[in-house]
Amino acid sequence: MKNTSFESIVVSWLMQDGWQVFIPILDHGHQTDLLISDGPNYYRIQVKTVDACGDNHVVQNRWEGSNIDVVIFFARNSNWGVIAPAFAEPERPLNHSEHRKFNQTKKEFLREFHQL
Repeated sequence: MKNTSFESIVVSWLMQDGWQVFIPILDHGHQTDLLISDGPNYYRIQVKTVDACGDNHVVQNRWEGSNIDVVIFFARNSNWGVIAPAFAEPERPLNHSEHRKFNQTKKEFLREFHQL
């Protein structure tokens, strides 16, 4: 259930920021948890929960072959997360230079989300 609550948190934050947010009824291999739009553009988002005690934790690419644009990682037992553009390599550390770390607040999340 915690994974679902993180998805709900992201939905809430993005809607409050003015995004249109769509939740697929059936994910059937598309790896899309959320589809968002600013009007003319659409972006696919995957929300992941990780058991990481630090941001040097290595995450696996589980969306290869899909059209995911952004992956949002939440540290399950902490108060931070990482926003990452979908990457092609098999794995990558959370503290990669292209990733944006945030504390789990709407303000920090949206600030980092807009930096992508």
